[in-house]
Amino acid sequence: MSTETIACLKKGRGHPKQFDRDIALDKALEMFWRHGYEATSMADLVDATGAKAPTLYAEFGNKEGLFRAAVERYVSKFAEKGKALLSRPGSTITEAVEDFMRAAAAMFTDKSLPSGCFIICTSAALSASSDDVAELLRTRHHLQENTLREFLLARQANGELPAHINSAALAKYLACTLQGMSVQARDGATHEDLDSIVSTLMSVWPELMHSGADLRLAAAGA
Repeated sequence: MSTETIACLKKGRGHPKQFDRDIALDKALEMFWRHGYEATSMADLVDATGAKAPTLYAEFGNKEGLFRAAVERYVSKFAEKGKALLSRPGSTITEAVEDFMRAAAAMFTDKSLPSGCFIICTSAALSASSDDVAELLRTRHHLQENTLREFLLARQANGELPAHINSAALAKYLACTLQGMSVQARDGATHEDLDSIVSTLMSVWPELMHSGADLRLAAAGA
């Protein structure tokens, strides 16, 4: 080994590892997803991300700031995939809904991730003292329902969904099904268990597409 190489190695030793924001967010996201917002401390986040506390504070401001960034990370990594499935060119309304729901079933039970939906899981564990965080999660939770409603309205506009169907009620029905699937996954349901729920949904889907009166009643009771 040359003298120049040895000098370069010595110079590199002890050099601080560069902060990678996306990696830190992924690790913080997993901590919040697994344990909830309030049960996760900044000390936990420092340990999980491997970053120093001053670095996290400088980048995100505080724990709430880091959580807000983690929420956006979740939306960009996972929620946008579902939206893409709904807008896939050439798919029928039935195919799009089934693909969307089965993708959710797979994600909620992915062994490499905490179980369930991050937004739903973290929303359930909040106390009244976290109003700002709760409002953020409510907004994001409604985003999924809004995405479904916009999809249904678009299909209604092109005649694929009957005009008498209450698209808002149908979107809420699907969102509630997703919420139930998330809770089931958190309680230990397998991918096969959630897939069977989707299969049941798809077996009644033809009726849901034509029974506007039933959907209006469902929306009123939701």
